[in-house]
Amino acid sequence: MANRLAQTTSPYLLQHADNPVDWWPWSPEAFEEARKRDVPVLLSVGYASCHWCHVMAHESFEDETVAAYLNAHFVPVKVDREERPDVDAVYMEAVQAATGHGGWPMTVFLTADAEPFYFGTYFPPEARHGSPSFQQVLEGVVAAWTDRRDEVAEVAGRIVADLAGRSLVHGGDGVPGESEVAQALLGLTREYDEQRGGFGGAPKFPPSMAVEFLLRHHARTGSEGALQMAADTCSAMARGGIYDQLGGGFARYSVDREWVVPHFEKMLYDNALLCRVYAHLWRATGSDEARRIALETADFMVRELRTAEGGFASALDADSEDADGNHVEGAYYVWTPAQLREVLGEDDAAFAAAYFGVTEDGTFEEGASVLRLSGDVGPVDAARVADVRARLLAARAERPHPGRDDKVVAAWNGLAIAALAETGAYFDRPDLVERATEAADLLVRVHLGEVARLTRTSKDGRAGDNAGVLEDYGDVAEGFLALAAVTGEGAWLEFAGFLLDIVLEQFTGEGGQLYDTAHDAEQLIRRPQDPTDSATPSGWTAAAGALLSYAAYTGSEAHRTAAEGALGVVKALGPRVPRFVGWGLAVAEALLDGPREVAVAGPVGGELHRTALLGRAPGAVVAAGEGPGAGAEFPLLVDRPQVGGEPTAYVCRHFVCDAPTTDAAELAVKLGG
Repeated sequence: MANRLAQTTSPYLLQHADNPVDWWPWSPEAFEEARKRDVPVLLSVGYASCHWCHVMAHESFEDETVAAYLNAHFVPVKVDREERPDVDAVYMEAVQAATGHGGWPMTVFLTADAEPFYFGTYFPPEARHGSPSFQQVLEGVVAAWTDRRDEVAEVAGRIVADLAGRSLVHGGDGVPGESEVAQALLGLTREYDEQRGGFGGAPKFPPSMAVEFLLRHHARTGSEGALQMAADTCSAMARGGIYDQLGGGFARYSVDREWVVPHFEKMLYDNALLCRVYAHLWRATGSDEARRIALETADFMVRELRTAEGGFASALDADSEDADGNHVEGAYYVWTPAQLREVLGEDDAAFAAAYFGVTEDGTFEEGASVLRLSGDVGPVDAARVADVRARLLAARAERPHPGRDDKVVAAWNGLAIAALAETGAYFDRPDLVERATEAADLLVRVHLGEVARLTRTSKDGRAGDNAGVLEDYGDVAEGFLALAAVTGEGAWLEFAGFLLDIVLEQFTGEGGQLYDTAHDAEQLIRRPQDPTDSATPSGWTAAAGALLSYAAYTGSEAHRTAAEGALGVVKALGPRVPRFVGWGLAVAEALLDGPREVAVAGPVGGELHRTALLGRAPGAVVAAGEGPGAGAEFPLLVDRPQVGGEPTAYVCRHFVCDAPTTDAAELAVKLGG
């Protein structure tokens, strides 16, 4: 018998629709049921491509005995953290405060007032390593609920009060300046891994937003150290196992410091952010490797993640079936020497093993290796590499594919739109710009729809039930602004403005602080508000960046003021934790540079427009178009005539404009080219 999750759109919830557990989706009715039955709520939070979520589901939620006990003593509620980042954020903060660590699956026990009183993450079916079994936890919670209710209520009240006291009163005092940015750079330098690239130890995550900051800082100041850290980190990742050497695209993180063995799930947001980073690295250095990785990652997103409706799916699973039919992490991606011989024959297999670092012992489990560029083979024949890669890719395609989480998340699609639009423009790939435009069309048609407010997710062209949060508004606006710059279509600037007006009305508090949920959103035990960048830009910094760009395009004082108010938090956090406010620091670089406003009175896609897009000045905005209607599309083009009937570029910043130029080389110099 299917439970209530069968009616939902989330692939993660649908994975649990046939559990014997009588799951409820997050809803007022679930808490009403708990109140009526006088039982606690078991809140279980995860996401579709989460390995340990699958493990706990198989061990506990598919077990009839555990399910019967759960159903009798709790109201079980299942949440997809990617659909409800607000619910996830609030309870994850409580889990981390109580236990010192967090992660998914997240398991929280709540009162009927949604107040948490007991926490954990993964619980095993049998007690081990000092961790109780899931059944023991359930029985312990029931005993406390039955015999020590006062204590439960007191703990719950204390946790809620503690969370309420954590609100950020304001964004800080003023905007980040040269000294904060210099301190942030020093902090990153201290944490930099000179041997292997990246920051910190294992596990090592791709630092896409910190790299964006480093590239912008180099462009503005000429700092060679910043460029070196960015370039070496990108090269180390591109050559490592975290990058799919056959099919392109990046895995979520590396379990070791050397980038050898990844956690194999592939997320849209990582690939969108990294695609853009490598495109920007190419723009800064002309590196062939950066160009290749940007294009392969863009092609991976289009090939593997694009949905029938033109949006981009959230993720590919880490797990898939191995040769024996077992669900195993990494099975789709890893190779043994014997498997190479089977596909390539002796000679080419020996070459591939040396080139991709496949050893007899293996770098992963069961003697298998993750493909990486070992660097030990000296000069190689590029045609032979291409041939070997194509044959291995074709053989891999015959293996059982990892599952795909098909829901379209607005924020992550915004990141993908920005990446594909820019990558398409830089490398003369109009098909990529077209894919970006189709995804943007889907967001307008389905996610904005009739309600004129952004919906967080959709699936199969149907909007989900959950309201967009701040990161959706910030990242989608960012994507639309990048698309406007590349296509010369002012409608995208207009849509961005529409979204950013909602940010001003619904997400902004006093003193420039921002909230993750709208003023009129569902009230949780605390209003989530996180300014730190983790796997993606925080809503706070994403909104700050989009507000700043929109102000540069339109001259809007209100949007500029809001951007500066939001950046106060970067002034406070940048010098202390630069790794966790990378996008905020990148936006601070744009503010310090102006940002520059570039108006090209000339054809879209022409030499001057292309030169403007390739300019390295941090956060520069570009408007291109010709003819009498151009000013209606972009305010920057108003009263900007062509000089001598030739395409002409105007560059302004800080209310001061340079002399107009018709010379692409001169424009490149003005934009740090």
